[in-house]
Amino acid sequence: MGQPHQGDEAEKPSLGVGMVGYAFMGAAHSQGWRTVGHVFDLPRNPVLAAVCGRDGQAVRAMADRHGWAAAETDWRALIARDDVDLVDICTPGDSHAEIAVAALAAGKHVLCEKPLANTVDEAVAMAAAAEAAAARGQLAMVGFNYRRVPATSLARQMVAEGRLGTLRHVRVTYLQDWLVDPEFPLTWRLRKELAGSGALGDLGAHIVDLAQYLAGEPLVGVSALTETFVRQRPLPGGASSGLSAVAEAGDAGGGSGPGSGSFTGSGSDSDSGSGTVTGSAFGSGSGAGVGTVTVDDAALFTARFASGALASFEASRFATGRKNSLRIELNGERGSLAFDLERLNELSYHDHTEPGAHAGFRRILVTEPDHPYLDAWWPPGHGLGYEHTFVHQARDLVQAIAAGHAPVPSFADGLQVQRVLAAVEESAEKNSVYTPIAV
Repeated sequence: MGQPHQGDEAEKPSLGVGMVGYAFMGAAHSQGWRTVGHVFDLPRNPVLAAVCGRDGQAVRAMADRHGWAAAETDWRALIARDDVDLVDICTPGDSHAEIAVAALAAGKHVLCEKPLANTVDEAVAMAAAAEAAAARGQLAMVGFNYRRVPATSLARQMVAEGRLGTLRHVRVTYLQDWLVDPEFPLTWRLRKELAGSGALGDLGAHIVDLAQYLAGEPLVGVSALTETFVRQRPLPGGASSGLSAVAEAGDAGGGSGPGSGSFTGSGSDSDSGSGTVTGSAFGSGSGAGVGTVTVDDAALFTARFASGALASFEASRFATGRKNSLRIELNGERGSLAFDLERLNELSYHDHTEPGAHAGFRRILVTEPDHPYLDAWWPPGHGLGYEHTFVHQARDLVQAIAAGHAPVPSFADGLQVQRVLAAVEESAEKNSVYTPIAV
């Protein structure tokens, strides 16, 4: 794309962005929207119009810190603003459907964080709303940001070019360890009514989408196991940031920290949550200040692609020593590709058509200007990081809106991932019986 020229911004039509949610993902999305117009020459100029969350003081502080012009405490008020053209949803999954459907009906474009919803029924409604809105010119995209790593985009190009030939086997793992401590509190990510599922939806959604994206075909069936290792946790209290939180110091009378709120009513929340609850909201806690974990801690499943290729998936938040370890390897008749998020500027590639005497995996340093997204960044060898995926996500969505082209991944793509997650849960409930993925 190249760098934008000075003075161009004033000549471009603006694209007012309103964001619902303001913690971990809210900060990441803010970075993307704030940066994208300074790096890429865009057809429209993103403007950070307003951010929304129920805690007025906290959301105002976030707005000031990240450059949002205004703050709202009701997501309906944000959608109604004339200066908001696009609604970016960074809340827990239980509120995605209501906000997205309302925003599309109000004539706004929508970006929604993954997973698209908490249930297949919600995702079906969202995909239908997006299809109807597209006919009116409103576009919707789901935020699977790992597609936007230059190395994974290059891997997709190589697979599409036939560099691997017929795909045989895919292996994917996404491992974290932030729940290993049994004293980690019962934040919203551990409550099914808010998060939908645990490691399966949080991490598994990413690797299901990435595997289908790189392979260029859908999964059609799964055989799964899930497990919850720590079933009782202290109620949350105090502040949380990212994937950290503090347990309630007192009794079960109500944690006011992130992760503890319901997302119904007229308010809105950050992706780490807010609000208050009582102990009874958690079901059968074993004692004062303790609640029941209602999601999985780990999910393992095998799967089959439409072509017959096999796949294995592992998602865990109990992998000691693994902070954000996403790895994927694709094996085909003509070669193999491997990607490791901890080395996100690299691909490993084996060309199986070369003579065996000097064949083997080689490192591709993905920093060249003709690699995806990198013509607008730094000289070769100067790597990018996690935050740049959100800049690229914003770039792709702005370009799609300006061109009137359907963005990817679409809400239909998000629905496909939701169907896979539902099949995994169904299989696990039936002692790993092979479960076809509904179409």
